[in-house]
Amino acid sequence: MKPDVGISVPSKADRKSRMEGTKVNVSGITVGGSEFIVIAGPCAVENKDQLFETARSVKSGGARILRGGAFKPRSSPYSFQGMGEDALKLLSDIRKETGLPVVTEVMDTRQVELIASYADMLQVGSRNMQNYPLLKEVGMSKKPVLLKRGMMATLEEFLLAAEYILNQGNDQIILCERGIRTFETSTRNTLDLSAVPMLKHLTHLPVIVDPSHGTGLRWMVPSLAKAAMAVGADGLIMEVHNNPEAALCDGAQSLSLEEFALLMTDLKKISMAIDREFGNF
Repeated sequence: MKPDVGISVPSKADRKSRMEGTKVNVSGITVGGSEFIVIAGPCAVENKDQLFETARSVKSGGARILRGGAFKPRSSPYSFQGMGEDALKLLSDIRKETGLPVVTEVMDTRQVELIASYADMLQVGSRNMQNYPLLKEVGMSKKPVLLKRGMMATLEEFLLAAEYILNQGNDQIILCERGIRTFETSTRNTLDLSAVPMLKHLTHLPVIVDPSHGTGLRWMVPSLAKAAMAVGADGLIMEVHNNPEAALCDGAQSLSLEEFALLMTDLKKISMAIDREFGNF
């Protein structure tokens, strides 16, 4: 128990167990080190042209890891559910061209082995943060894990979810604040930026921010991305699409290629002001 906060921190996640902090190695890209890391790409892989154009653009803009959904958890069973293994194959192909490591979501224990054979990092989404069999399975996979905070989860519950993965001997975990559900209706979620310094205080695991899901509004993403860097996050994960208006998933919160490039230029300026290493572009 930390004397200055009102929650109990599970033992393996507690910063006292590793004061220097954990560095997560995603196929040669270090998250939790001196460099601020940007993960970017489409919410869902829709076709080859969409993925390849977006991936090439975010790479040139300074992104270090590519995101792209192959299997999509959607609120409606009639919404686009992703391309499945065909998307994983496309992600593998573009990784060979760009050199960008790939992160994609796993939704079910039965998918872990398949997705781990393609992806460099496994994402556990908000809806599955308390899917304990899945947490154990991704822990046993020994792949790096991007764990998103549940949309109504406390930080204590978030850290207990991470403990399930740590308990399998896998410490390669990145925590992601992606907004929580509150009584506010003007945004999709309420992005809890206070979670970043609190998590950095409580745990040795790196912490990144998702301003896309945090608001659901494209025009708000740049402001909150900049705030995330300023507040001490280790990186960002953002949705970027080559044609957001035609996106099959989350187009309203996806940056265009041009908007992403402008944001990365602004982040570079902020990184210099706070003496934070950022990109090689």
